[in-house]
Amino acid sequence: MNDRVFAYFGVAPDSHEWLDWAWQLRHRITSVFDLSEILSLSDEEKRGIAHSLGTFRMAITPYFASLLDAEDPACPLRMQVVPSVHETRVMPWETEDPLNEDKDSPVARIVHRYPDRALFLATFQCAAYCRHCVRKRRVGEEDFPISHEERDRAIDYIANTPQIRDVLISGGDPLTIGDEVLESIIAKLRAIKHVEIIRIGTRIPAVMPMRITPALLAMLKKYHPIWINVHFNHPRELTTQAFAACTAIADAGIPLGNQSVLLKNINDDAGIMKELLLKLVQARIRPYYIYQCDLFEGSEHFRTNVELGLGIIHALTGHISGFAVPRFVIDAPNGGGKVPLYPDNVVSLDDKRIEIRNYEGQVYAYPQPRCGTE
Repeated sequence: MNDRVFAYFGVAPDSHEWLDWAWQLRHRITSVFDLSEILSLSDEEKRGIAHSLGTFRMAITPYFASLLDAEDPACPLRMQVVPSVHETRVMPWETEDPLNEDKDSPVARIVHRYPDRALFLATFQCAAYCRHCVRKRRVGEEDFPISHEERDRAIDYIANTPQIRDVLISGGDPLTIGDEVLESIIAKLRAIKHVEIIRIGTRIPAVMPMRITPALLAMLKKYHPIWINVHFNHPRELTTQAFAACTAIADAGIPLGNQSVLLKNINDDAGIMKELLLKLVQARIRPYYIYQCDLFEGSEHFRTNVELGLGIIHALTGHISGFAVPRFVIDAPNGGGKVPLYPDNVVSLDDKRIEIRNYEGQVYAYPQPRCGTE
């Protein structure tokens, strides 16, 4: 734990201020000066941070800052939230909107790509601005929730599109919104008969777990079925407080899934990923996706070879419970949607049998059904 953070803010880790999520949000670290008070930064790092802040703002909650190694620039949590000059180096294949979400946005705040589900961007504010965010073009533009007019237009679109049965509320991070405003969105969605499932996508349990309050959970319980997708990338993010926040969500009857991003020199190792996944299932979080890092501008230093991700899935398969192994996916550029990738375990296939390779590399034959073929 980085004790410099507590000294800088003049609070204790068990103080009322520290445990108040609104205090955490108000006291986010947003400048090079603040950052240099809690981390050891070289002059070169300071110049790189200041340069990168010209394109994408910084915000780190005091809680998450307390988890960063003050002396090690290669700290896997520090690399996710501290700006780098690498973010300003744009490759020819990188774009501002690599998933082409704007093309699939019929009205403001809605992305409707898949037939039966829609993405509702309820805010562009996050508690902490991750440097690997695919929505860097928008996230951080505002520190206020969606307007009533935008909210109503987005909900009207969903209400008038009966094939939408599943709505994912995301952003930004919707749990940075106060309970009352968030409930106004969820209640309107729940009143739409064809909306069967409401999901919330959030990184809050990792970066500001004190936001998961009894009042928030009591509100969410009124609108079941609610699902929550969380975002943990490294086992060190699953602290005692984060673990408690997630188990409280599960105790409220809300299923949890986790989405990680494969990040170079952060979690691109089968051992680290195994530790993360096993911690997740202990916290009653189902590992859902590992994403290959998207092609947003300034992402090259975060990206790994695709083969590395496939190798991690291969190394995990058979060595931990099947439900603990997530799908490895690429969110295809230009709006192609999520495409799962699998290690090559089909050796041969014909009308008589399939030969398959197991996690140990052994090959087994499975006969095809013969009924009606002779």
